[in-house]
Amino acid sequence: MLSSLLALGMLVLSLAGAMDLQVPEEPVVGLFGHDATLHCSFSPDANFSLNDLTLIWHLTDTQRSVHRFSGGQDQLADQSKGYANRTTLFYDQLAQGNVSLLLRRVEISDEGTFTCFVRVRDYSSAAVALQVAAPYSKPTVNLEPHKDLKPGDLASVTCHASRGYPEANILWQDSQGSNITENITTSQVANEEGLFEVNSVLQVLVEPGSTYSCLVHNPVLQQETKASVTITGQPLAFPTAALWLTVALAVCVVVLLVVFLYVCQKKIRQSAEEEEENAGTEEQEEEGEEPKTALQPLKNLEDNDGNEQDID
Repeated sequence: MLSSLLALGMLVLSLAGAMDLQVPEEPVVGLFGHDATLHCSFSPDANFSLNDLTLIWHLTDTQRSVHRFSGGQDQLADQSKGYANRTTLFYDQLAQGNVSLLLRRVEISDEGTFTCFVRVRDYSSAAVALQVAAPYSKPTVNLEPHKDLKPGDLASVTCHASRGYPEANILWQDSQGSNITENITTSQVANEEGLFEVNSVLQVLVEPGSTYSCLVHNPVLQQETKASVTITGQPLAFPTAALWLTVALAVCVVVLLVVFLYVCQKKIRQSAEEEEENAGTEEQEEEGEEPKTALQPLKNLEDNDGNEQDID
């Protein structure tokens, strides 16, 4: 309570303070698990003494105490538990006006705005923003199903990356490097540390030789990692049942073709023989001969009988 009242009083007095504090205009990027420095400094007078310095770092929104220094030493009795053993000052540079705060082992919960209060003779304050970031792991890309695929089948290409912060931008590209925006489902879930696990699924129609690339972009670190998968002819296995069916159909077609050719040749031979017989009959008629038939021997027999009757 006393700390909050003191901070409020310092805030009011800071409105009239003449001290000029230098802080970064852009947010400080702190890597998760690493140390980060929140820069804050001023130009001290020639007769400046550390015993005259009161320095308070606290969270701007919640007013929780992060670090306090006064009377030439740290005053950490009211320090928030989340920052215990994680903060320190650059003590060898305090006399030069460097009142920056070193924050160790940055956590996701540290993200926010910190206020630097400084009093020597006058009060002044300035805010420093901390942006936490963590690089994503190299993504892995898998094709499901990964076997018994044939052209035209629907398949899923899954991209997974882990332990990154903040949420990533996911981009898919095809073989030509063109962006693919349709048929994509992406989920990003934070683990117990606040780091994100990313899963993105792309639905594709199988085409041999096609390449699909997943790009995971961290907007704070400007980090981009990429992984690709190529659908080659190897996984496009033709189903065994379909293969045997195709072979059977091919055999049937060949057998039918052979039978058809045999029948055609037989018809052609029969037609040729009939034409030859017809041609022979026409020649006999032209020479005046009677065509030989199966009845001719009967006629000769009748003639012989008639002759015998004449003799009697």
